[in-house]
Amino acid sequence: MDFDWQKLTAELDEHGCALTPPLLTPEQCTEISGLYDEVHRFRSTIDMARYRFGSGQYRYFDHPLPEVIAELREAFYPHLLPIARDWAARLGRSAPWPDTLDEWLDACHQAGQVKPTPILLKYQAGDWNALHRDLYGDLVFPLQVVIGLDRPSVDHAGGEFLLVEQRPRAQSRGTVTSLPQGHGLIFTTRDRPVKSARGWSASPVRHGVSTVRSGLRHTLGLVFHDAA
Repeated sequence: MDFDWQKLTAELDEHGCALTPPLLTPEQCTEISGLYDEVHRFRSTIDMARYRFGSGQYRYFDHPLPEVIAELREAFYPHLLPIARDWAARLGRSAPWPDTLDEWLDACHQAGQVKPTPILLKYQAGDWNALHRDLYGDLVFPLQVVIGLDRPSVDHAGGEFLLVEQRPRAQSRGTVTSLPQGHGLIFTTRDRPVKSARGWSASPVRHGVSTVRSGLRHTLGLVFHDAA
């Protein structure tokens, strides 16, 4: 991932999210979207309306992960790790994340978080995702990535990615991103450090998806902690 990580880090510090250059080719995006119907690849399917999460459906991959998805998580982790550690230092928190993803996932498993969390989401017209956080246990990595697999304004209308941040002693701030096909959006999992009168404060963040007005929208979610 030969990206301008200094620029991406600055955007994460400023906005809580940062859009990457292309990660996947259109052909790879189509191939990953097509996995949705291969039910044996997934450990569970979630109907969002049933749980009042919104409307739509998503599936959690099971082991073994598809090679391209495992490679993406491995490639991202060492670049996100310095940011995670820096944020923890600003907030006076411990930074439990080791140098490699394998070591971190081993720690998750020892804590009882053994279920894989990469996720494939599918939205049709009228579907949406309520504001939430992807927290699956006590061990949490503070950054995650969502990758657009379809073409906005071509394959679907609407379905923008939403990030809502509760600023210290202020009203919430919203950020809207349309995900280009093959690009990733790095964003805050739970909270992030923001400057305050007393130094640094933790600013809670939630994310979701606006209503898809037409077409079909697929995204790939990369979470860097496993689930209990």
